[in-house]
Parts: sequence; structure tokens; C-alpha cells
Amino acid sequence: MTETTARVAPELPAQTDLLRLATAGSVDDGKSTLVGRLLHDTKSVLADQLESVQRASADRGLEAPDLSLLVDGLRAEREQGITIDVAYRYFATPKRTFVLADTPGHVQYTRNTVTGASTAQLAVLLVDARNGVVEQTRRHAAVLALLGVPRLVLAVNKIDMVDFDESVYTKISEDFVQHAEALGYSDDAVVTIPVSALHGDNVVERSERTPWYSGPSLLEHLETVPVAPDPYTAPFRMPVQYVIRPRTPDYPDYRGYAGQIAAGVVSEGDEVVVLPSGVRTKIAKIDTPDGVSVPKAASGRSVTLLLEDDIDITRGDLIAAAESAPVPTDDIDATVCWLAEKPLNAGSRVLLKHGTRTVQAMVTELTARFDEQQLSSVASPDALQLNEIGRVRLLTSEPLPVDEYSASRRTGSFILIDPADGTTLAAGLVGVPLAALAEASS
Repeated sequence: MTETTARVAPELPAQTDLLRLATAGSVDDGKSTLVGRLLHDTKSVLADQLESVQRASADRGLEAPDLSLLVDGLRAEREQGITIDVAYRYFATPKRTFVLADTPGHVQYTRNTVTGASTAQLAVLLVDARNGVVEQTRRHAAVLALLGVPRLVLAVNKIDMVDFDESVYTKISEDFVQHAEALGYSDDAVVTIPVSALHGDNVVERSERTPWYSGPSLLEHLETVPVAPDPYTAPFRMPVQYVIRPRTPDYPDYRGYAGQIAAGVVSEGDEVVVLPSGVRTKIAKIDTPDGVSVPKAASGRSVTLLLEDDIDITRGDLIAAAESAPVPTDDIDATVCWLAEKPLNAGSRVLLKHGTRTVQAMVTELTARFDEQQLSSVASPDALQLNEIGRVRLLTSEPLPVDEYSASRRTGSFILIDPADGTTLAAGLVGVPLAALAEASS
């Protein structure tokens, strides 16, 4: 047998940092078992948690612990043996810290997959070696490409169920890589690994039962894959969550604007603009929630900003870098993943939540629908159905300071809400062209 080297990750130096990743795949492909195996074999499970899983597994008549129970925490999930919600887990090795989102496989829970993958720097997409690349695999890959997840790992799971057959793995690997490259992924952004989550083959340690595979184990790849930097280099953005005015003797004139920095870095003395009003001022002080002042703060940190000028600012306003601020607009061209049972039609009235601001909006046009199976774009569809991806035009009741999603994930994304009952209808990305996904396959 020839040694399989296709889609092997390059040897990279060790590094200590944070990797945000998500898992996805079809039902019963073994996502939760794989995550449980990672937690167990990296010794990231507390003794009482493991004892609980061992008892639950014994009650089911199982000889070995069902490691998927370490992740499937909801009662409904444990009873059904499936994942229906996003389960976040945190673990670490000497080389790297991980934040992992285990997302559902059922097609009706695609919205949860969108949520879990929205901040991921890498996604592990599972397939059952007996089934190969299926419809849901292609759908998830399209959603991951749409969300801009920069790197993919295809874990060909249950390789033990096909007697560790190299030819089965190679065929699945080639099929997936072709699909991923058609979605715009570069050659070095996709890696495939044969694994058995149940028995641990190539999950943490390399397996002797796949001598034809020369690549890293899944954990070795996760520890060494280059991590896309946090958006520190993007222009500064902070949606205002709350206006703080204590009005106490100790703080008679205190007026701060609290929120989480969505992108970039802000420092004392920086010139900023408040949107949508367009008023410019400078940062006078940066306070943290524990009452400490800092000279600068970066993306992801919650802070309270004090400004040099007394400006009328309310919740929902955006404080942005003055020289690279977005231009507020009420005409938004975007791509949406429709997450509701009822279809989306032109003329539909919705609520649009961008950052901390929610406004009324109307869908003025359905420009295109993306067929994630055929990798083609259908112009001017009559409607978007559940889990379909489409290009839309929205007219908002107020101008919004939106960025292109490619420039800033947080301020280039939004959700659509049903004004009648408050349910989430769609996840939207500003300026993401469906044509790029469709044309990549031609």
C-alpha cells in the first residue's frame, strides 16, 4: 500500500495562543463523541464528570463510557442521542488553549451551526467513512465558506467501520477537497484526517492502524495550525450598550459609554466619530468593569469610554475610528441564511438588529438564491425557504453604520427578527457576494 500524504498539514512550530473552533457534520457522524474524546484524552475532564458519564453509560448497558455524554448536556439530547444545541467547551494543552463549539447536525438546526461557526477560526467537519460526503456536508461547507471560516479540517470518522481502508479515505478526501476548493478554499486551507472517535485513532495520538496515513493527529494539527489574528488591525468599532451616569457625590459629572469592542484597538487621545450622528471627539479615558483605567483596549474587551466632549449618545450608537468610519446607509445589500419555517418573500417586513441597535426594515428585493449542492446561483427567486442562502436588498427605517463583512465580522453582520413574536428569522452578512461562491466552481 502506498503512503497517503494528500491534504497533510505542514510541520509548523509550536506556539501558545488561543484557537476558536467549531465542529459540524451530519447526524450520527460522531461529533459529540469526537469532542468527548478530545476532552478525555487531553485530561480536560473533571473526575466527577467522568464518573457521571460512566454511571449513565452503565445504565444504558454499555461496557465503555459514552464520551459523547461529556458534551450532550441537555436532557433532550441525552434521551435522543443527538445534539440539538450549541455546546461550548474549553480545554488546553501546553501548546494552545481552545474554545470549541459543538454544533448540531440536523438540518432544522442549521441556525445553531451558524451561531457556533460565526466566530470560529477553524471548523472540523465530520463525515461517516461509510457514507462519505453527503448533502448536509456540502451544506455545512457552504455555510462555513459564507461565514468566512478560514480553515477546514475534514475528519473522516468511523474509519474502523470500513476496516481502516485507505482507498475509502482517499476517495472521500478527494471528493471533499474538490467541493471545498469550489467554494473558494485554497489548497493549504483544507486538511483531511482519518479518525475513529470511538477508539481514539488519530484523535490525540497517531494510530498504528492507519500506517498509510503520514499526517498529524487531529490534536497535533489543532495545536500547530496557523491562527488567523483577532481583528486588532481592523478599524476601531464599539457599539454602545449602555450610558453610565452615576449622579453620585463621588462621580457628579461622570458620563461613560459602555460596550464591548467589536473590532480594532482604542487608546486615550484617539479621535473617534459617533454614528449615525457623525459628531467627532476624542477619547479622554478608558475604564474597565473592575474600576481600573487603562491606556488602551482591544477587540473583545468590555470597557467604558469617556469622551472629551459632552455629546448626545444613546444605546445603539456606534463609536468608531474617525478616519476609517463606515458611512451610515438605509439601503443594505447582503447575503442571508434563512432560518425560519415560513418563507421569505420580497416585501416582507422585519426587524433588523445590528450591534446594539434594532430598527424596522423591509425586504425590497430577493436578488439571488445560492444552491449549495450544485454551487450555482439562481437569479430573482420567488422566495427563500428554510436553510436556504440568498442575496437580498433591505431598506431600513434609520441609517445604520454597517461595514463589509469581509472587513469586520461583528459590524458587518446582523440578524433579522420577526416583529410579531421576536424569533430569529435570518443571519445576515453585509456585502458577501453569492457570485463568488458560484463562480468559484466554474
